[in-house]
Amino acid sequence: MSLNKVLIIVGDATETLDTMYPYYRLIEAGFQPVVAAPEKRRYQMVLHEIKPGWTITKEWEGYTIDADVAFADVNEEEYAGILFSGGRAPEYIRYDADLVRITKHFFATNKPVASVCHGVEIPAYADCVRGRKMATVPKCQFDLEVCGGTFVNEACVIDGNLVSGRTFHDNGQYVGPWIKLLEAARDSA
Repeated sequence: MSLNKVLIIVGDATETLDTMYPYYRLIEAGFQPVVAAPEKRRYQMVLHEIKPGWTITKEWEGYTIDADVAFADVNEEEYAGILFSGGRAPEYIRYDADLVRITKHFFATNKPVASVCHGVEIPAYADCVRGRKMATVPKCQFDLEVCGGTFVNEACVIDGNLVSGRTFHDNGQYVGPWIKLLEAARDSA
């Protein structure tokens, strides 16, 4: 097993900053980010922000990203950790049976898990948040709580192997602690 490979979960309309900031931080820390999605192809990312005076999120097209592997082809044993990126993608990809299998593995084996923004919708659907404390964007509080989790409105929430942030504005608070968990796991192997 390679303790250097880390999964980043995406789909169309994955949030650009939720994805790219941890992607490059993983490389800086000596890890190999592996982008996983429903199919091995190019995905359109988006930018999300609530504009002044708006009460809902505005969306713009962001960069594209190539998936390295399809969910169906992921051997979760080969990965040290996982990141559930935000944006609209989690709402659509959470029902993928292979993604549910992958998600359950990381929680069951206590490997480092990160989640930001709408990313919570994936482990919530996979029944992995019951009894766990997490940060997420406040509009996903219901998704977390209806699946048995506890919403915490903070920039970084650490609950065992699970590290979470609310939005890309929290990247500087939650990504570092998650990478420290990945480094500790790698160093102890």
